[in-house]
Amino acid sequence: MLPNIRRLFASFRTEEEEKIYSRKAFYNFLGFLASCVAFSFVAQQLARQPRELIHAARVNALLSAIQRS
Repeated sequence: MLPNIRRLFASFRTEEEEKIYSRKAFYNFLGFLASCVAFSFVAQQLARQPRELIHAARVNALLSAIQRS
């Protein structure tokens, strides 16, 4: 049923208009994928920061304990 609906809508457009719609949909899809990758990268970086801060605090505490003794 879906291919018939698509053909129905496509029949009201010229071939050039169909190409324009297709390109626009493709670029919108690429933009969506790029934003997913970007948000995923940012989330990974933000999730990593607290662990690095905790590790740095432990190292600093250990070094200051060694220096005091």
